[in-house]
Amino acid sequence: MNKNWIRIRWMDSRSGTSIYLLFGLSLTNFILISYNFLLEKDPLFDGLISDLWIFALIFLISYVPISIIIGFWHRKTQMSVENSIKYMENPVFSKMFRILLDIQTKKIPKDDLEKMRKILLDIEKEK
Repeated sequence: MNKNWIRIRWMDSRSGTSIYLLFGLSLTNFILISYNFLLEKDPLFDGLISDLWIFALIFLISYVPISIIIGFWHRKTQMSVENSIKYMENPVFSKMFRILLDIQTKKIPKDDLEKMRKILLDIEKEK
């Protein structure tokens, strides 16, 4: 068994929870709370939308396109900035880039090259 098997499952669990399960739960929670406080408590809105499922349907029909537009904007503008910052803080990326520079300038120690080669081969084996 892989020595990181438990850690990988833990990461999968956190991703599944935060990306999918909590998203669905928080969306459902928002719909229920909004319906309860906005529509059930106010007689003006109560006559407009009388059922929870109608409110949920109207909400989702408007929410989905808006979230897609915001997500598209984020991917096209903000994501490249976030990835650049992550790369600048990544020690493996930094070491690989330094080794590439050392190779081009012919200043690389052989042991550094072999260590990086082993790291990359280990990464390839895990896939």
